Amino acid sequence: MRHRAALLVLSLVAALTIPLVSNAQAANYPIQIVLVFYNSPGSDNGSNSSLNSEYVTIKNTSSVARSMTGYTLRDRAGHVYTFGTFTLGAGKSVTVHTGKGTNSSTHKYWGREAYVWNNTGDTAYLRNAFGTLRDSCTWSGSSHSSTRC
Repeated sequence: MRHRAALLVLSLVAALTIPLVSNAQAANYPIQIVLVFYNSPGSDNGSNSSLNSEYVTIKNTSSVARSMTGYTLRDRAGHVYTFGTFTLGAGKSVTVHTGKGTNSSTHKYWGREAYVWNNTGDTAYLRNAFGTLRDSCTWSGSSHSSTRC
């Protein structure tokens, strides 16, 4: 009976510690969300230009190139952008725009016809191809149009 109680206590301790380790790892991961421009300038008229003025910039802070193939960028509501075959160079950044455009090594386009990031507050989540949280950035309503993460 004592062994079962000890096993139960160890299981509970492990369950409580695992999320803390994951959050710590996410905070130190070299691919990071550095900027979210959630309120495009001017009126939100839904034009492609306005949609592309809403974006997230992600940076590789390490000294080696990192594959982002299969990574996802998502909001609280479940809108998901998935990176295709893509490697982010050492020290380089990539910007993911909400609207349509031609993908390059520094700019990716979600291809949406509606805004993703809420001006009144939201969270951007970056997960690897296995679904592990690598970084997140949260903001609340303010008079600003962007947030540095």
